[in-house]
Amino acid sequence: MSLPMTVPDPALPTKVRIHEVGARDGLQNEKAAVPTEVKAEFVRRLAAAGLSTVEATSFVHPKWVPQLADAEDLFPLVRDLPVRLPVLVPNERGLDRALALGAREIAVFASATESFAKANLNRTVDEALALFAPTVTRAIEAGLKVRGYLSMCFGDPWEGAVPVEQVVRVTKALADMGCDELSLGDTIGVATPGHVTRLLQELNEAGVPTSRIAVHFHDTYGQALSNTLAALRHGVTTVDASAGGLGGCPYAKSATGNLATEDLVWMLDGLGIETGVDLAALTATSVWMAEQLGRPSPSRTVRALSHKE
Repeated sequence: MSLPMTVPDPALPTKVRIHEVGARDGLQNEKAAVPTEVKAEFVRRLAAAGLSTVEATSFVHPKWVPQLADAEDLFPLVRDLPVRLPVLVPNERGLDRALALGAREIAVFASATESFAKANLNRTVDEALALFAPTVTRAIEAGLKVRGYLSMCFGDPWEGAVPVEQVVRVTKALADMGCDELSLGDTIGVATPGHVTRLLQELNEAGVPTSRIAVHFHDTYGQALSNTLAALRHGVTTVDASAGGLGGCPYAKSATGNLATEDLVWMLDGLGIETGVDLAALTATSVWMAEQLGRPSPSRTVRALSHKE
């Protein structure tokens, strides 16, 4: 297809790495558990579509995220794929499980607000950071890459607006702990471009370089792409997205789906930004997954491209 027409913007990066979260962050929000083999096939198809990073699963206790209780069964089915396959771990026990299966990258999950830390981890922000510290240290000693997720960076359903300096403090703590990458999450989708730019500027001033920052936007108010563009203009080159727009947040009821990977790729293709992703193959994968889930994909690009066929 000759569309979208490519019109590069010299102010933007020439290449972006998409951190695909559909198989973990997307499927953990499903009401019913998806069969293990369907999850594995989803990961395989995402990799085949050109996504170089596919977050595979979570080693959180099944009581808290029952949809991903099959992590031990799933990971061996996909671990030999030639892509990065990070997994989420909540603590040292989760790390033990991931290491036993040969995981090479992990992620820990912190909160910028006390209310969400309590709801998600039943701890204060600082207690959660203290819990993660030995996990991160052990992972680094084992030669693993470590990503730090930070939720509620732009707004919280209980606390409302989140002060930028509060987000900077917790992000800096994750950075100082040794996290290679820091993913800033707009968990309830309330960010706007100016807010994104301000937070990135403040992080830089606090000593956190843009090269270590990723962004993770939800599309609750239709702002995910505009917020992504603001981050790209600041120099961010890692963007989280979910195939087909799957996902929300099981602990934040107002959160709608993640930024759809297809919508992101359409925009980046039009800007001449390299991703390595085959949009047609990715769209076909999301159509297939929507069939498995029994409902249409919320991604506008998936709907537009699949309706033309």
